[in-house]
Amino acid sequence: MQTLTKEKVNEEALKALEVAEEAREKEWVYPSFVAELFQGRLRWDLILPFPEQSEEDRRIGDEFLAKVEKFLKANIDPDEVDRTGEIPPHAIKGLAELGCFALKIPKEYGGMGFSQVNYNRILQLVGGYCASTGVWLSAHQSIGVPQPLILFGTEEQKRKYLPRFRKGDISAFALTEPDVGSDPAKMKTTAAPIEGGSYYLLNGEKLWCTNGPVANVMVVMAQTPPKVVKGKEKKQITAFIVEKTMPGVEVVHRCQFMGLHGIQNGLLRFKNVKVPRENILWKEGYGLKLALVTLNTGRLTMPAGVTGGAKWCLSIVRQWANEREQWGGPIGKHEAVATKIAAMAATTYAMESMHLVTAAMADSKKTDIRLEAAMAKLFCTEASWRIIDGTIQIRGGRGYETAASLKARGEKPWGVERLMRDARINTIIEGTSQIMRLFIAREALDSHVQKIFPILDPKKPLFTRLVLALKAAGYYATWYPSQWIHGNGVPKGASIPAALKPHMNYVDQTAHRLARELFLAMAIHQQGLEKRQQLLTRIVNIGTALFAMAITCSRTLSLLSKNPSDSSAMELADLFCRQSKGRIERQFHSLFKNDDRFAYRVAQETLKGKYRWLEKGIIEPL
Repeated sequence: MQTLTKEKVNEEALKALEVAEEAREKEWVYPSFVAELFQGRLRWDLILPFPEQSEEDRRIGDEFLAKVEKFLKANIDPDEVDRTGEIPPHAIKGLAELGCFALKIPKEYGGMGFSQVNYNRILQLVGGYCASTGVWLSAHQSIGVPQPLILFGTEEQKRKYLPRFRKGDISAFALTEPDVGSDPAKMKTTAAPIEGGSYYLLNGEKLWCTNGPVANVMVVMAQTPPKVVKGKEKKQITAFIVEKTMPGVEVVHRCQFMGLHGIQNGLLRFKNVKVPRENILWKEGYGLKLALVTLNTGRLTMPAGVTGGAKWCLSIVRQWANEREQWGGPIGKHEAVATKIAAMAATTYAMESMHLVTAAMADSKKTDIRLEAAMAKLFCTEASWRIIDGTIQIRGGRGYETAASLKARGEKPWGVERLMRDARINTIIEGTSQIMRLFIAREALDSHVQKIFPILDPKKPLFTRLVLALKAAGYYATWYPSQWIHGNGVPKGASIPAALKPHMNYVDQTAHRLARELFLAMAIHQQGLEKRQQLLTRIVNIGTALFAMAITCSRTLSLLSKNPSDSSAMELADLFCRQSKGRIERQFHSLFKNDDRFAYRVAQETLKGKYRWLEKGIIEPL
């Protein structure tokens, strides 16, 4: 086994950071509610009034949703898909004929031309019914070929490929490799130019490529020859459109998972695949940037799908807790169960609010959604897991029993255990929760990084650093005191119900507090802050909770304006915000008073084998 020295590890970490930093979007062209929140500025005007879907767009969505619902019920049995590991071919064909594989493709290229909001509504419906079917659709058009092609493709590429997806072609996205997870610096797949650069010879393997085994066309990331910039060699990662019919494309293995048995996901091999230069998507060396920009929108789909699952759970819990009697009454009357149900309802409301507002932001194209999309993915996937776990607990043994077994005994075949297995991947794919938090933290810190880090750069001339230091000092001399001054959290001229005022006020005050703590963390740790991942995690958790509270309040105001006599939304928002405050305060409490260093030391000693005695008494895994 290769032994890595500390210097080697540091060198590889630096390379990985450089590649990631080079790929990230560096400019903030449009405002971002979350980015401003981390700076202690609450831009209510970006979310108030709650961005509503137009009546015409809603009508279009309603009509299509009715067709999809009817089709799903008649053609797809989620439990049969789980048992057989296959979605019936006639069902895939029927979905294609409906236009489900061309939902966001513009009509001029033969697509349905749906808005992001309607797309989210469709994926919420499908994801709540059959998660495997939802993955087929979302992997194809959220991160597969259609999305990056719409964003970055040439007109020739769009006219060549986009109409094919309306006819049923399936697409995939190939980035991950067997030895490469979230570290693109270690990518081994190569694309070497041949014939004077007219073609590229693609070689390598891609793992966990969703839809890969059945894809007709895919986006493949590969290393192209490095370029020398300012005397330093820079790795180039380029995106290619690759067709399954190209000689050398091989499906090596279809992967099997804990859940999502009906998806097609596998290991693909590319051996001397000759790809024409015109199949480069965007331009050479822009592959990772393309992936990150694509994921900004692609991540909006998963919150919709998992919200569908949460709604399904809520429906089951409502029915079951009313009909199941224990200890003299329905279990829903017992406080321990009722508390869980209340949290589920309030959280599901917040989840739907989150995915609807971020989708509307994507449609408006007036907001930078990189932080909002990441937070929506992080918040909704983690919240849905808690809801599913709670549903299993409330259902008891029936929650652990399969739908087929329940049906055989004459009971309602609610496949909650299937949903749990299907849902476990959601906090991992398209960016693990850990990676999401680091990504959000990096973007949240961006304003401070741009002002402070150049001052600490020893490569810059001393005079330049002094000038930068004076500018930064002038900025923070005004900015920091302003973080101790805040209003009542209520937008001017807005009519806010008494139940929501304290929550909106809390969001405002806590945004200032978070900004101060974030600045303090940077002042203490400086460039070493990136290594304090637990501290950054807590900061991101606070920011995410504040965003969820703000969005939930905004949507509630909108619903109340339409129907003032219905207090149901306000009750859900009130409970969600109350419970969020408790979580936020616990995160603040442990920002600088915690056991992180001690826990890290114990972890390292565990890896060295110091506590291996604890593993005795089992048959050791080989």
